[in-house]
Amino acid sequence: MNSPDDNRLRMALEAIDAGAETPEGFRPVGLATSRGKVKCRFYQVAGAGSAVIWIGGVGGDWDTPAQGLYPRLCRELQEEGIASLRVQFRHPTTLDESVADVLAGLAFLQTEGILVAGIIGHSFGGAVAIQAAVASETVRSVVTLATQSSGADPVARLAPRCPILIVHGTADRVLPPSCSEQVYAIAGGRKRLELIEGADHGLDAAAGEVHRLVRDWIIVTLGAIPSQPIPP
Repeated sequence: MNSPDDNRLRMALEAIDAGAETPEGFRPVGLATSRGKVKCRFYQVAGAGSAVIWIGGVGGDWDTPAQGLYPRLCRELQEEGIASLRVQFRHPTTLDESVADVLAGLAFLQTEGILVAGIIGHSFGGAVAIQAAVASETVRSVVTLATQSSGADPVARLAPRCPILIVHGTADRVLPPSCSEQVYAIAGGRKRLELIEGADHGLDAAAGEVHRLVRDWIIVTLGAIPSQPIPP
């Protein structure tokens, strides 16, 4: 698996180690790559043609904003025929390495028969999501949650292939909402900016609204997948 136009992101997927399904509904998956092992959680759907990758921020681990948004939606989207993959960064403060981790996740999804994918990223993960989407033609939807603006300039290259939903809280004291406003201004094509009054960086106080926004966006952009990939 390689990024098509950037040697910084080159990573070969060498082996896949998948465990049994857990009571939480995911299979632990280890992706052995030329740059190290990437840990994932795969919410499988038999015969699915679409999937979502969920990524956190610089905290590493299994980050999720909005009061457990990620695992909740991973389970709900299974009922809509959409698989999910949560990716844990190997080096969660390094942009290039984190983008490569997501691209490894996309390569794994292709081995599972996934034709198109979406990426949702929180905070630092917003810039990662944008850069990974630019690097992979299989990505057809992006959501950023309280994103940083640093590293997000490539968003201008997503249109017309990939629409983007940009969500930010007006009370964010870690990354001000102007970060998302800047990303929105640069983005072209189909784009949507939602500034949530009073929400902070973790978006916990607006968890219900964020859940609705992200769920509806993913179902609309990825819910009806044809038997062949959508042309760029």
